[in-house]
Parts: sequence; C-alpha cells; structure tokens
Amino acid sequence: MAERRRGAALESALLDAAWEELLDVGYAGFTLDGVASRAGTSRPVIHRRWPDKRQLMVAALARTAERHPVAVPDTGSLRGDVLELLRHINATRAHFVTAISIQLAAYFEETGTTPADLRTLIHPGRRPAIEVLFDRAAGRGEIDPDRITARMKSLPFDLLRHELLTTSTPVPDAVLEEIVDTLFLPLVL
Repeated sequence: MAERRRGAALESALLDAAWEELLDVGYAGFTLDGVASRAGTSRPVIHRRWPDKRQLMVAALARTAERHPVAVPDTGSLRGDVLELLRHINATRAHFVTAISIQLAAYFEETGTTPADLRTLIHPGRRPAIEVLFDRAAGRGEIDPDRITARMKSLPFDLLRHELLTTSTPVPDAVLEEIVDTLFLPLVL
C-alpha cells in the first residue's frame, strides 16, 4: 500500500496534477474530479484546499510560474534589457504562453477577465519586469517617461506573443531584433 501523502508533498502532487490536467483538457474540461483522479486522491481532499476550480487553476499556474521565474535583465541599455527579456521568454516560456492562451480561453470568457488580470492573480504585488526596465532606462536618461504609454511598453511582448501563437514555435532571434530595433525603439527613444 502506498504511503499517504500529507502537507507540502500532497499539495505539490495536487498542483502537478492540476497543471497536467489543464494542459490536457483546457479550462473548459478542467474539473476537481479530473484532478483528483490524476492525483490518485479524492475531490474532498482538493476541495479542502481550493473551494473551486478557478482557485485551483490559479494556484497551479502560480506554482508553475514560480518554478520558472523570469529574471529581470540589466545590460545597461533599454535595447539590451528588452532584447534579453524577449530572448528569455522565447527560450523558456514559449510553451507556457501558448498553453495559457489556448487552454484558458474558456476561463477568460467565463470570468470576463484578461491575461493581464490573471497575471495579477498569479503574482500579487509583484512589479512587472517591463516597469523595472523602463525605470532603469529613465534613470539612465535614455527615455522620457512622461511620453511613454502602457501600449508602447507592452509592444515588444505583445508582438512576441503574437508570433508564438501564430507559429507555435520559438521565434527566431532575427525577428526579436527586428521587433526591438525596427518597431519598438523608434517609438520610445
């Protein structure tokens, strides 16, 4: 007979099962019963920790993001910082970005929220990396922060996400450089 899991070991197994279930069936097919079956436990065990599938899903996403943190680069220039951050996301998060966008469409429809809202739930109180990069650039005198809009800041990441979703593969480095040098920097410098 298998040893009964408790505490952190049980929570880890449940969150692993929830992430796998989410990737396999998406939010529309995501159920506490499905996660329980995958984890080899019962629905009440899950329900004691997370009262509904939304909270379990957010916890599973938060844990996955925690396991794969995004370091905020500091290359000494806005160009270098944005390019390095794009490269890191492209190399380590391409699957995550694609899965979230596709598998969570039903969640966004059901809740009327956006990926940005979900990011806030997953990382409460955490300052977005792009804000740190722009503050550093302003401190170095590279940009005038009063003329930079939120859309301008998000542009390179929106374009990366678009490329990931339309190709389902990591983006070539030449495309990342084109995004930064041809589209982004002329807007902000």
